[in-house]
Amino acid sequence: MRQNEINLLLQYPENSAGSIMTAEYMALKKHMTVEEAFAYIRDNGVNKETIYTCYVTDERRALEGVVTVKDLLMNPYEARLSDIMDPYVIKASTTEDQEEVAEKFTRYDLLSLPVVDGENRLVGIVTVDDIVDVMEQEATEDFEKMAAMVPSEKPYLKTSVFMLARNRIMWLLILMVSSMITGGILARYENAFAVIPLLVTFIPMLTDTGGNAGSQSSTLIIRGMAVGEIEPTDIFRVLWKELRVGMVVGMILSLVNYVQLVIRFPGNERICLTVVVSLFATVLLAKAAGSILPMAARLMRLDPAIMAAPLITTIVDAFSLVIYFQIACRLLSLT
Repeated sequence: MRQNEINLLLQYPENSAGSIMTAEYMALKKHMTVEEAFAYIRDNGVNKETIYTCYVTDERRALEGVVTVKDLLMNPYEARLSDIMDPYVIKASTTEDQEEVAEKFTRYDLLSLPVVDGENRLVGIVTVDDIVDVMEQEATEDFEKMAAMVPSEKPYLKTSVFMLARNRIMWLLILMVSSMITGGILARYENAFAVIPLLVTFIPMLTDTGGNAGSQSSTLIIRGMAVGEIEPTDIFRVLWKELRVGMVVGMILSLVNYVQLVIRFPGNERICLTVVVSLFATVLLAKAAGSILPMAARLMRLDPAIMAAPLITTIVDAFSLVIYFQIACRLLSLT
């Protein structure tokens, strides 16, 4: 029976370990000697997916250990598998999400991964060539979500215009509506524009810098969580590191900006100071938001990729404007 027929018969959930596994694995018994194991592999290994990694099971197919061909070659023929096998097996359950399976391959540098059912019975394996396709699929989904699109399972050129538009319109509507908050903030401080029109000139620079700073942090955090380098429990360590990064880059950007503003707008030192203080605060806020929001999404069992550039930029834009005008009102004595 072919792999897809087995998976269809057992009706494993879509995108689960059971749906991508193969039943063509090499199973040995722990009472076998190395010589018996080699003989068994020669007789039964022709059509197996891999024979390098062999799994040790009991009479009920319960997974008991793992042994590699290297282990067999490095031990005498009379040695028992029970003495040389590794009883601590990294495994996956049939219902485990394929993305979690891919993380295990990346974390432990595996060539194959056994898949067990609810009673710890070995039902199949996932090999590295299978998981490469999964990694490509998951990476594509993350890229699409980070660009504020609904993931599509079809290639771009085979996807209809209507389908592409449908995948993009929802997030565009959400971002458009949320951007109205920015317009509301600008309307609230229109009196400040009337008093000092020059303040409007610096809004694009502040919002763009804040959005870029937040996107840098969110991209690194999303990537770190995707490859298992960062866990949600690291949220405070990540926040503290990003705040320190924000202080360094914020000071450099503020210093460079202050010099060029003083040269361009002589006699407006207080306005220049307002801009650079706002810029520093905006960078700190953007770094904090870019690091916290993806991890918060993971804690809420959402895909961290949705907290990428478009959404982070929208959030940071709104808060950076509030910071800017609040600082301007205090430093420039505006009401």
